[in-house]
Amino acid sequence: MRSAARHWAFWVLMLTFLVCGWSTNGIVVTHLAPAAHDHSMAPTTAATLIGIIGIFDIVGTVASGWLTDRYDPRILLAIDYVTRGISLVFINGLLGPSVDMPMWAFVVFYGLDWTATVPPTVELCRRHFGLHASGVVFGWIYASHMIGAGIGASVSGALRSGAGSYASAWLLTAGLCLVAGVLPLTMKRGPKTRDDDQIAVPL
Repeated sequence: MRSAARHWAFWVLMLTFLVCGWSTNGIVVTHLAPAAHDHSMAPTTAATLIGIIGIFDIVGTVASGWLTDRYDPRILLAIDYVTRGISLVFINGLLGPSVDMPMWAFVVFYGLDWTATVPPTVELCRRHFGLHASGVVFGWIYASHMIGAGIGASVSGALRSGAGSYASAWLLTAGLCLVAGVLPLTMKRGPKTRDDDQIAVPL
């Protein structure tokens, strides 16, 4: 970790994955059902929406892996986070007693985007830190995902308690996603093949 932490790429991936955890486990898994209940949606319906997100997550992650093999992973990460942020801007207005077509569109999109960030993040770890070291480096980066999830859940709950609505929590998360969409563009692409165990890419 000390070696990896000397490189900007490590901090970009740490910060973006923190936002990933905040915007998935932190707010959606923890607070989507309560937020939907605030809008008179039945708890079982809201829970079903979370389950559908999980189903489409499988498709999105496989597709993301396919795209990562063919395109610049930095661009893919930027697209993932920016589009996630844009979708969260509208979620509060989509929630209601029933599930209408715009809400279905959000659920399908969010499912496809859920862990689509993982393949490009892993690929960037491999490019910048080598195949041998990338597993350990990604382990630390994944820890930031869980930290982000915990912070996101706590902050979102505090905002709901203070304001009586999740509106500000959704917008805060959207803003963080937009920032996370810019960060990957500040790092170098890195060599496409790094099979050594050296952490030597100067960034």
